[in-house]
Amino acid sequence: MVFDLLLQAAEGVARWDVMGAGIGAGLAALGAGLGIGRIGGSAAEAIARQPEAADKIQAPVILTAAFIEGVALFAVVVCLLIKLI
Repeated sequence: MVFDLLLQAAEGVARWDVMGAGIGAGLAALGAGLGIGRIGGSAAEAIARQPEAADKIQAPVILTAAFIEGVALFAVVVCLLIKLI
């Protein structure tokens, strides 16, 4: 009887872990999408104001978006590893 209770408790913990990993991965992807969208919108406004500075604006925007995407990918991988472990 005690063993059955322990198994039920372990199953409950595993479900919460999986749910938490899924929510964490979703939040990481959502945050990255919002961040990259904001960067892109700000860059478009800046280029609209000063079209001659487009070359100086595009390179940092692409680099920053790549860094955000890398951090988001890392966060999703960590969440999925939690799901597997």
